Amino acid sequence: MPLDHYVSQVHLRNFASPRINGLLRVIRKSDLARFNTLPRNVCRIENNSSNKYLRDSRAIEEFLPEVEPHYNASVDKLRSNNIDQRCVVAIAGFAAYVSTCSPAAMRIRSGLFRSSVETTSFILDRQGVFGKAPPALGGKSLTELLTDGEVRVDIDPKYPQAMGITSIIKFVSRWGNSRWQILLNEHVDDPFFTSDFPVAIETFGLNVATNRILPLAPDVAVRIIPDIEQARAKDDLSFSKLRVLHRRLSRAEVHALNRLVVRCAEDLVFHRDDQAWIEPFVEKNREYRIESESQRIPHGSGFLQIETERIKLKKK
Repeated sequence: MPLDHYVSQVHLRNFASPRINGLLRVIRKSDLARFNTLPRNVCRIENNSSNKYLRDSRAIEEFLPEVEPHYNASVDKLRSNNIDQRCVVAIAGFAAYVSTCSPAAMRIRSGLFRSSVETTSFILDRQGVFGKAPPALGGKSLTELLTDGEVRVDIDPKYPQAMGITSIIKFVSRWGNSRWQILLNEHVDDPFFTSDFPVAIETFGLNVATNRILPLAPDVAVRIIPDIEQARAKDDLSFSKLRVLHRRLSRAEVHALNRLVVRCAEDLVFHRDDQAWIEPFVEKNREYRIESESQRIPHGSGFLQIETERIKLKKK
């Protein structure tokens, strides 16, 4: 079976250290273990890109040639403000691929699917579709069993992955027709980090779309500020509504971005340089990760469900 990289090797190589022969410096959030490795040896899972819910189980492989061979040239175009359609496809496509096929993405999206199934169950239970549970379960309703935690909904993570793969062009179109801030890091002694989930998020109110921040190389990142109108728009791969602004970051802004990268990482944080402050920095932020969050608001005979992603302390 193939070993599929859910974070492209071409991305990871940009963060490898020339001082240690192109190896990545790695810190694992779960136990603060530190090691060096080749990019090809991390962020890979056997048969990860195969999906039994799709007619073509390897369908995502048809999309990746639009991303990986053009990644480095596209990053150069962002630096030089020479952005074209190919560049936008590669960068938005990289974000979309990680956001659908990585273990973190499947975990987060499984939470959203679980909440949707629970909400549907509550509505159907109100309508009398389900009877009472047997005496062994206390004769409770399904709503009571779910609320008490005696019954839980399990989601196969490959199902949200399949749904994401079928929507990947929609992601590319939506993000490619939004506002982009190209974030330039000129502090050579404070390069950007990356991770095993290099799509950090910035969240605001419920009615404000979640920003996506991608470190692309130690000196450049992109903040994608989604246009909420694109959620209902037809796909437009000419990216006629893309708006781009270049920003040179202060050192404090670089640290803030790296903090987001660490907090949003699933487990592995990659950094180019070996500096004394990095391990304490990771340790301080390692207990966070992205979680799905759902709110059910009673509405008529059902619920209005609001689904978001938030950076939260991991549950003990």
